[in-house]
Amino acid sequence: MNLRQLGEDRLLEQILPRLARTPRVLAGAGDDDCAVLEFAGAGQLLLLKTDCVVEGVHFTSEAGPRAVGWKAMARPLSDFAAMGGVPQFALITLLVPPSKASRWISELYRGLEKSARAFGVAIVGGETSCIEGPTAISVAMSGAVERDRRISRHGGKPGDELFVTGRLGGSIRGKHLRFTPRIAEARWLTEHFRVHGMMDLSDGLGADLPRLARASQLGFEVDESAIPKTRGCSAKEAISDGEDYELLFAIAASESQALRHRWKTKFKSLPLTRIGRFIPKSGTRNQRLPRGYVHFQ
Repeated sequence: MNLRQLGEDRLLEQILPRLARTPRVLAGAGDDDCAVLEFAGAGQLLLLKTDCVVEGVHFTSEAGPRAVGWKAMARPLSDFAAMGGVPQFALITLLVPPSKASRWISELYRGLEKSARAFGVAIVGGETSCIEGPTAISVAMSGAVERDRRISRHGGKPGDELFVTGRLGGSIRGKHLRFTPRIAEARWLTEHFRVHGMMDLSDGLGADLPRLARASQLGFEVDESAIPKTRGCSAKEAISDGEDYELLFAIAASESQALRHRWKTKFKSLPLTRIGRFIPKSGTRNQRLPRGYVHFQ
């Protein structure tokens, strides 16, 4: 049975009862015109993020729908990690052709729900619409971060050391469908260290590191031989493949040794690698990296 045969109401009847709730959801998906949520106190800042995955851009038509659902939810989760935040609620917008099999949608939602549950997120609503084109899934997410633990891209200082979590490269081999957002790692970092600037690596180190440096009006030096590579990847692939969803962050050199020691104790199976440092911005001497992913080009 495809979606034309099933219809929107019956589709929602299949999906909505399975969605998780948390105690702070007063009215969730299907209950009312808007989701009604109890929110955190004044000591926290509201975080909002929306992200999407599009067939033919972020996943192929052969990709498993559960993996697509995981990725659609995990992308904004990774952005929350980059801010040091805690995600709480999500809205799903689904744009899909009527010829799409209803089972594909059910499996997609299994992936969305699995990712949401893994990080304590409640799916509280959204929208579905017909489209005569590739399938697209948009996830809008809200959450919070303590005022004194919010991390931006803009706080880097000359001499700060640059670190990345995990290993880079390999999205073309399917890594982009099974990554883990670094929420726990980011929360630990902001609890124990003063992180001066941070972002997640979605477009590749070659695109995202220059963005992080520009946000703080700095330059950078990178030891390309130190960049941690996924097995089977070249240095160029590790820099430019994109969709790693690891954390890139800057921290004072005086804290570097303590960070590396404590990280090994806390996150035994996840590498943390120093790849370079921030330097004063130069009008004539700037290191160039292989280019990462650039949208619309």
